[in-house]
Amino acid sequence: MLNTPSPEVDADESLKRLAWYAQRKPVFTGGNQVKLLRGGKELFPALSDSIDHAKRSVWLALYMVSPLGQSGSVLQALKRAARRGVHVHMVVDGFGSREAPAELWQELEKAGVKLAIYRPMHRIWGLLDTSQWRRMHMKLCVIDEAQAFVGGINLIDDHFDLTHGWSQQPRLDYAVQVHGPVITPVLHTIKAVWTRAQFGRDWRDDLSHLMQDTHRLKRVKHWVQQARMRLNPREQGKLAHGASLHAPMRSAFVLRDNLRQRRTIEQSALQAIHQARQRIDIVTPYFYPRRAIRLALRTAAARGVSVRLLLQGKLDFKIAGLAARVLYGELQQHGVRIFEYQPAFLHAKVLRVDDEWATVGSSNLDPLSMVLNLEANLIIKDRGFVRSLSQALNEDFAQSREVLPTDDSSSRWITRLRRNFIRQLAKGYLRLAGATGRY
Repeated sequence: MLNTPSPEVDADESLKRLAWYAQRKPVFTGGNQVKLLRGGKELFPALSDSIDHAKRSVWLALYMVSPLGQSGSVLQALKRAARRGVHVHMVVDGFGSREAPAELWQELEKAGVKLAIYRPMHRIWGLLDTSQWRRMHMKLCVIDEAQAFVGGINLIDDHFDLTHGWSQQPRLDYAVQVHGPVITPVLHTIKAVWTRAQFGRDWRDDLSHLMQDTHRLKRVKHWVQQARMRLNPREQGKLAHGASLHAPMRSAFVLRDNLRQRRTIEQSALQAIHQARQRIDIVTPYFYPRRAIRLALRTAAARGVSVRLLLQGKLDFKIAGLAARVLYGELQQHGVRIFEYQPAFLHAKVLRVDDEWATVGSSNLDPLSMVLNLEANLIIKDRGFVRSLSQALNEDFAQSREVLPTDDSSSRWITRLRRNFIRQLAKGYLRLAGATGRY
């Protein structure tokens, strides 16, 4: 079908990648540049231009792809790049991109794009296989190993929804364009997902075998230290000397997978919420976090932190809206303010804490993202970036309606019934999907 490289990966390269995956906590690096992109109207032109200037390689991992409207320009750029000899690898989720026409995949492959489908869905009845409920939900791209795009924006027009069709107002969503050392784990992640989709396995499956080799284990430990990117005194001096002119943006790429980084995204968010002193802004379409995060938000609000949630006002899936709304009362009575976005569908996944911590990515605060799906976020510790993000979020909150607390006893009774229903539904779904542990 495709002219693909051998699935055998160079041993040293495998160990280097493994060194990053062996760490459960975020690995922060300095010297990054991160630019906020709002919606496909900003992402797609930047992505197309970068692909058109690619010299060696383009790697993409995408949940949803549609050739209609704005997103078509990116697909055309991919075909142009492949035709001029750039190595283009693209992995898409089999469920999220199930509506894309077969002709699209054929055209990409004909142009030279090496395409892989992650857990393809041949029929909707395939969902009866509960292992199919674990999806690849990432939205990632790395170009020439020199820049990356990370976020929540699918390759689909801002005004188009697969279920609801076209709309007048654009969907609210965010991504970031990145330069710097944090690109390395982004690239490793896309390659791992691509090889798993293409060959049914990847180099991480050899973890136990590699760890049994004493010589290789020493090299893994060496590369773990490199992955943490600790600077020697000379490098620290150079960094300090240039800090006054170009303060480094510290960033960490965080992943949710089914190996060692099962809860890295969740624990990173939880730690940031615990450490908040002034404000917390959360934007997510699907909000049904486990109790630890709800308790952290309540505690933060109780100690005087301004906590705001921006959730869907226009629902794409009613059950998701119901799941979020059964939690409103619990949070509001502790001082958490809840807003619902009004102009259009909301798809952004953003968390901002105080004035120098933020994360943008693909992960929602719900069981699917926290327990089942493959997800990817970028954490940014930088006052300038957080200032830009805060300005954008303030505009979003200004276009939203605040949901005020209610004291209606009959309403509370109905909410308790709905909450119990959602709780049992979530438990059953996760159990069938093979999730272990409590949520």
